[in-house]
Amino acid sequence: MVKEVTLSSKHQIVVPRESRVALGLRPGDKLLVLTLGEQVIVLRKPRRHAEASRGIARGLYPKRYLARERSAWR
Repeated sequence: MVKEVTLSSKHQIVVPRESRVALGLRPGDKLLVLTLGEQVIVLRKPRRHAEASRGIARGLYPKRYLARERSAWR
């Protein structure tokens, strides 16, 4: 979904209703603004970073790799 917004004279934008609903945004929620060159990406800030990053490395290591590494520490 692509929506056009207008930057106000106070440098503010209104997040379209469809986007607020899709992200589950409520008044007071924090957003992250990521700038990549000339592109800007707006993301909902995770309420808990541990939950947001859980599983991010899944599939990067062979099976039992971490167990073998941890056993080598002993």
